[in-house]
Amino acid sequence: METRKLRKERIGVVFSNKMAKSITVSVKWKEKHPIYGKFVNKTKRVHAHDEKNECRVGDTVKIMETRPTSKTKRWRLVQIIARVK
Repeated sequence: METRKLRKERIGVVFSNKMAKSITVSVKWKEKHPIYGKFVNKTKRVHAHDEKNECRVGDTVKIMETRPTSKTKRWRLVQIIARVK
């Protein structure tokens, strides 16, 4: 029996939900600068699959890496951590 590798999970904020069954998530993290040692904020926007169209802009969500669903979608929604007010 094969063992599956662990999939990446990220927490981010929903940036856009205008597509059908898709969301754009903005993922932020801090990275140390190689020369100066200062921590720099980095941001990446990824497309994620939202099967039930339940996310709204501003929601904090957890996404998981998955096989390619479309040309740009390589992530899927796992859970909504916090709703926007």
